Amino acid sequence: MAEALTGEAILAATEEVLRRYGPAKATVVDVAKALGVSHGSVYRHFPTKAALREAVTRRWLDAIHVEMESVLDENASASDNLRAWLQRLFDKKRRSHVDEPELFATFRVLVSESCVIPDYHIGHLVGQVARIISAGVETQEFVTDDVERTAKAVWDATDMFHHPAHAQEWGDPHIQAAFDAVVSLVIAGLRYNRTPSAAGDA
Repeated sequence: MAEALTGEAILAATEEVLRRYGPAKATVVDVAKALGVSHGSVYRHFPTKAALREAVTRRWLDAIHVEMESVLDENASASDNLRAWLQRLFDKKRRSHVDEPELFATFRVLVSESCVIPDYHIGHLVGQVARIISAGVETQEFVTDDVERTAKAVWDATDMFHHPAHAQEWGDPHIQAAFDAVVSLVIAGLRYNRTPSAAGDA
């Protein structure tokens, strides 16, 4: 008796099809063929091609979210955790771009296709940064009046080291030194500066 077709099996097959053909040519029929089922069987789990592509994109991003979560060390200082977290994210994005450029480009296309996926992804990661900053505030290592705004500011300040638009710059031989300088500046700011209130300074 054949095993029941699962959503997870479909998503795994879809990722392989996307890897093989790219987002422009990959079809639901290709996914069905890879699984040895009819395309109708795939549609029973994912009603549209767009729904399938969004689901596989979420699956890929969720793996990143879990990996980034694993970086945090409850015994480390907030500064060390923030530096390690930003370094891991930079290393992961840079390695993906260099080692699997086709897959990197594919998921960049898939993320851009959705109006909700970018916010979903950034929300998760900025939320992790906010947790690091909040822990630093609790231990009086960091000072901020607004953890959420500060976390987003850290994300924006380090944009060059994680946004795919900057991927071509990641091969610069001085990029690690630039990363270290930016992160050191960010951490110094968290230690000594206060975030302006939402209403702005008088």
